[in-house]
Amino acid sequence: MPKRFMKRYLPTPEKVQSMKSLHFLGDILHEPNLWHINRHCVARAFLIGIWFCFIPMPFQMVAAAFFAIWFNANLPLSVALVWISNPLTMPPIFYFNYKVGAWILDRPLLPFEFHANWHWFSDRLFEIGIPLYLGSLLLATISACIAYLAVQFLWRRKVRSDWQLRRRLRARRQRSKAQDS
Repeated sequence: MPKRFMKRYLPTPEKVQSMKSLHFLGDILHEPNLWHINRHCVARAFLIGIWFCFIPMPFQMVAAAFFAIWFNANLPLSVALVWISNPLTMPPIFYFNYKVGAWILDRPLLPFEFHANWHWFSDRLFEIGIPLYLGSLLLATISACIAYLAVQFLWRRKVRSDWQLRRRLRARRQRSKAQDS
């Protein structure tokens, strides 16, 4: 994984710890694993961030931060990955989640209509909400597990290729030293 790339764009622990709005967390933000960029912390951050980006709920970032702290995942990366579902991508993601949930429950898709009143919302809550959340939970779990495994695999592959490159360079240097002697 591009460790330098992540370090360049993620905030430093000192910067986050100096935010006055986060002082209520106390010493929690001083936990070093929340800031490490290693295979395990980053993979857990992908698992948490991608899982929460597929769940339609308010304050996704707060939930992702709580679980990142709980599971010792990289905190800034967990919170940043939640923004995969931003105001532009939410409608297609959640509509697809709804379609998957309706397909699993063998329900017909309801035509899109929206009325900004309590009666419409209370009538449609179970008709749309149950398939939406079932599809969201299923797709969130599948996507998060795939992301976790992909990060683990790609990180190991990168470490292995870097190690093989260093080994080849060392062998070349030793051959050139032997030829010079």
